[in-house]
Amino acid sequence: MSVENPSSPVIWDRSRLSDPHGQADKAVRVRAMFDAIAPGYERVNRVLSLGRDAFWRREAVRMTRVQYNDRVLDIACGTGDFTRAFFEAGPAYIVGSDFAGNMLQRGAAHAAAPIRWCQSDAQMLPFATGSFTITSCAFGVRNFQRLDLGLAEMHRVLRPGGRTVILEFGVPRAPVLGSIYGVYMRRVLPKLAAWISHDRTGAYDYLPQSVASFVQTPEMIDRLKSAGFSRVEHKALTLGAVAVYVAWRDA
Repeated sequence: MSVENPSSPVIWDRSRLSDPHGQADKAVRVRAMFDAIAPGYERVNRVLSLGRDAFWRREAVRMTRVQYNDRVLDIACGTGDFTRAFFEAGPAYIVGSDFAGNMLQRGAAHAAAPIRWCQSDAQMLPFATGSFTITSCAFGVRNFQRLDLGLAEMHRVLRPGGRTVILEFGVPRAPVLGSIYGVYMRRVLPKLAAWISHDRTGAYDYLPQSVASFVQTPEMIDRLKSAGFSRVEHKALTLGAVAVYVAWRDA
């Protein structure tokens, strides 16, 4: 598959950014976008988050309460920074899964740890029901073509009593802080990220638009429960700019 105009490097133009989650070929565009930005992905994340991204991942892993016998599937793992954070917590088995081949290759190339890697679509995971005790996704559920289907798959591959953890961007609720955050996301971040990464796909124009138009905390909790999770914990980080969700499958 390819984007509509393969001769152009632009994947997210202004017309599509008006409704990024409503594009019929969203998954195709997301995959092409991540394949294009893979070389500088982690470097850009460090800069744009002011170094906080590592803290967010550590806190999400801590909230998951990893045990020595856990089997972890990190979905939409990208270059594997969240996957590696889980490995450091000492589970028995861990798989990093992503549908963007360039991202996955970079993750596998600089991970000395015994992590298994799998190229697969989050909405059609190639694993048997009940294969894992933890499923995770950092800043990835926002990119699913169909959110509910992706959440249902995260639930399906969990064993009874297992849990899923999701990291996702949010919008700070305090009016003044929300305004400052909005200016940063819409005006500063796209230009800074494009300059650092030399990106011409529109990936960093897509980021703020996809965050602003994505479901917020109350609806995300409802979606998780609709997917089959019986209990959901939520924690806001960095004044609400990021949210952690931990959801359990009934034992």
